[in-house]
Amino acid sequence: MRIGGSVEKEYKNPEEWYRLVEELQYRAVISPVDWHASREEKEAYLACAREHDLVIGEVGAWSNPLSQDEKTRKEALEHCKNQLQLAEELSAGCCVNIAGSRSEKWDGFSEDNYKKDTYALIVDTVREIIDAVKPGNTFYTIEPMPWMVPSSPEEYLQLIHDVDREGFAVHLDFTNMINCPERFVHRDAFIEDCFRKLGPYIKSVHGKDVVMEDKLPCVIKETMPGKGCVDYQKVIKLCDGLSKDMTLFVEHLPDFESYKEAASYVKNQAVMAGVLLP
Repeated sequence: MRIGGSVEKEYKNPEEWYRLVEELQYRAVISPVDWHASREEKEAYLACAREHDLVIGEVGAWSNPLSQDEKTRKEALEHCKNQLQLAEELSAGCCVNIAGSRSEKWDGFSEDNYKKDTYALIVDTVREIIDAVKPGNTFYTIEPMPWMVPSSPEEYLQLIHDVDREGFAVHLDFTNMINCPERFVHRDAFIEDCFRKLGPYIKSVHGKDVVMEDKLPCVIKETMPGKGCVDYQKVIKLCDGLSKDMTLFVEHLPDFESYKEAASYVKNQAVMAGVLLP
C-alpha cells in the first residue's frame, strides 16, 4: 500500500512539487493540477510522478451536483465531468466527490438528502458524469458521508447496483461512516465489514481517526491518525490486502507539518504491522 496526502504548500512546477512530496515521504499523491491546466502542464506532472514511482491516487471533484440552485448544480456537473476526464488522462486511481446535498451548504445535512427523489437524482447524476467521459483508465467514486447516501457499506453496494456502470467504484472513508455510538464502540468490526463488503470496488482510502466526546446527545469528531481510537495497524493490513499499490490518504489537516506528522505516524504503524511499503 502507499501513503499520501495533501501538500499544503505552494509550488510552481513539477520539480518544486516533487521536493515537497519527497519531504513528506509520500508514495501516493493527489493530482497536483486540476482540469484547467494546459496539456503541457498535465504531461509534465504526470512524467514527474512516473519518474519517481508515485501513484496518483485521486483527482478531487469536490462540488455539489445535487444543489437546489440550478446554476450551481450545472457548474458542479461540468466540474465533475472535467475532473473525471483529467483522472482518465492521468490514469489516476479514481476521481472522487461526495454524492451532493440538498442543503444550502455543499456538504451539509438536509432532511431532503434522504428522500426517494434525491436518491434517484444521485443515480442519474453519477450516470450522467460517467457516461459523459466513459472512463477506461480510472473510476468515478463517491466518498461516504455521515448524513447523506452512502453512509454504510450496504448503501454503497446498493448504489453500485443501481448506478450500473463499470466506471463507478468506491472511495472508502470509514471514519465518515462512524456516525453513531454503536459504530464507534464496535469500530474495528465495522471497519473490517467495510473492507469485506466493498473491497472488490475500493480504489482509494481516506485515513483519519475518530473520538467520541462525553457530551449529549452525541458528539463524534474526526482527528489526526494516532490521536483517536482507530487501530491503524489493522487498517494498514486491510489496505495492503487489497493491493500493494492501494492508496491511503491522510486529510483535513491544517498545515504542511501536520500532514508530515500524520503520514509519518501511519508509516510507523505499517512498519510495526510488518507491512512493506514502497
